This record gives sequence, C-alpha cells and structure tokens, in this order.
Amino acid sequence: MPARRFYLISLFLAVTSALSLAQTYTVTDLGAPKSNGYSLAQSVNATGEVTGAVGTDDPNLSGVFLYSEGEMTMLGTLGGDSAIGLGINSSSQIAGYSQNAAGTYRAFLATDGKLTDIGDLGGGSAVGYAINDVGQVVGSAVTSDGENHPFLYSAGQMIDLGTLGSANTSWWNAAQGINNSGVVVGISYNAQGNFFGFIWSNGKMSKMGTLGGPWSVASAINNKNQITGQAYTSPKSGRLAHAFIATGTGPLRDLGTIAGSTSTTWGIAINDSGVVVGKSTFANTYHAFVYGGGKMKDLNKLIPSGSGWTLIEADGINASGQIVGLGTIKGQEHGYLLTPQ
Repeated sequence: MPARRFYLISLFLAVTSALSLAQTYTVTDLGAPKSNGYSLAQSVNATGEVTGAVGTDDPNLSGVFLYSEGEMTMLGTLGGDSAIGLGINSSSQIAGYSQNAAGTYRAFLATDGKLTDIGDLGGGSAVGYAINDVGQVVGSAVTSDGENHPFLYSAGQMIDLGTLGSANTSWWNAAQGINNSGVVVGISYNAQGNFFGFIWSNGKMSKMGTLGGPWSVASAINNKNQITGQAYTSPKSGRLAHAFIATGTGPLRDLGTIAGSTSTTWGIAINDSGVVVGKSTFANTYHAFVYGGGKMKDLNKLIPSGSGWTLIEADGINASGQIVGLGTIKGQEHGYLLTPQ
C-alpha cells in the first residue's frame, strides 16, 4: 500500500474513532399524562416514533402510547386496566400486551392506533414482545396443556415455535426479537431445566451458546442476524451475567461492564450497525449503556451535565442511533428519547 494512502486511511480511522468516543446525545423527556404519572419508552422506529406505556402513580393502571412528531397519543388497552407497547415498526404498527375486560393478558397488534387481540395457542393468554417491518409479531403464549411457548404471528395466524425440550408449565419460553427476514430469537428451557437463547428460522429452532456458564437469553436480532442478550460466564469467572453480541449461532462475545468486574449487564436492543443498548447494575441502581466500537459506555456520561436525568435502562435503538428507555427526573420515572449530536 502506498505510504500516503496508508497515512490517509490511518488518519481517517483515528478521526472516526475519536468521533465515536466523543458521541453525545440530547435528551427529550416524553413526559407523563399527569403530574403524578409515569412513562416508559420501549421501542423506537426509523423515523423516531416511540411506544411504551404511560400511567398514574398506581402501577396497576397503564395504557399504550405512540409518541410521534413531538406529541404523545394515548392508545389505551384491550378493555382492561393495563397495557404496554413493546415494539414499533416503520409503518407505525405496535406490538405488545394488554389486559382485556376479564383481566387476562392478551397479545395485541395495533394498526392506525387501534389495538387488536391476535389470539393465543389454546391456553387463553398471550403476550407480544416485538414486531418487524412486515408486521410479523413474536411473543409467548400459553398452550392448551398450560405451557408457555414462543409464537410467531404472521398473516393472521399464530404459530407455535416449539421449545428446546421444555415440558413444564412453570418454565418461561418466549420469542423476544424478530428481524425483517422472519428470523426469531428468544429464550427456551431444555428438558433438564436449563435455559438458553435460541434462533428460529424456516421451522427450525437452534440453541445458542453461553459465555462459558450454564445459561443464556437472546433479546433482540438485527437485519444482519446479529443478536444481543445476556449470558453467564464460567464458574472460574464468577458465573456472572453479561451482555453479549453474536452472529447467528456463532460464538458469543462478552461486552463487559461499566461498573467493575462484578456488575451485571443486559443487552436489550441492537440496530443494523451492531450498536447495542441495555442496562447495567450500578451502585444501588441501574444505569443505561450503549456499546459500539468495542466499548461499553454509561449513557449518563454522554448527556448534558446538570440535566437532572438518571438514565436507568436503554430499551430500543434505531438506525440513526436514537435511543429510548426509562429514566428518572425530578423524582419521577419518565420515558426518554436520546438523539445523537
């Protein structure tokens, strides 16, 4: 390689690396419906629209919201006391779960602001966790024999994705993420009672590995089949639960911590650039983090000083790097939207 070209490439990499390290964010408070209310933001789409839940100081009362162009619109519930939106796609469709009038939790798909119950697997209850741009929804539903199984809702039908061998009504098996190709990730127990992250594609479920320990969970997948979640390290490393990133069924890479070797981290969401967001134990609380360029950073250090915010967890990130999650400000829990500067 010519010396000048090598120098220019090296300079470019140094500048981009410095820019990455210097990334900061502005904070938008999504607010709450009343002075004693709360909000939590769970997912953000490509245009910066956000969904989650809002409520009063009664934790048993909440409703789904859509935040768009600076305004929060309440979408309500399926007739019960509580509901939450957990995924939003590029068409502003929202997936989540809600109590119905009988108090039973049901998975829903909201289109044009209207929540529609999408059924179950024969056991009467279901919850939705994520949605892709095709409108496919994934989550967990109770089967006719009382087990919790991951499902894929597509073209008006709910499909049982099976398990890694689980056969116990108290074990939680759930699909938690889906990309635009219909590849699904989640958590499932095996017959021995150990849980692992899984990848489901074209009718086949495959078990993911760990970080050397006994268990793992897959939380989200992007359109490049990069996956994040949480996995346990080996007993020699203290059997700690750390956030990870992996590609397909490949090895899991430990993303580390932001608060010392004994802290716990969760990878919750990932965008198509492979940037991961989540939360970490921090002193007596949690702090939201962002992982990119090989580094995990405390988001509280990347927002304006003196803002009054403590960012507790980061739950969603879009292609532009906007991040949503839950924080506290003036003693209240509010959803936030971070926008890169």
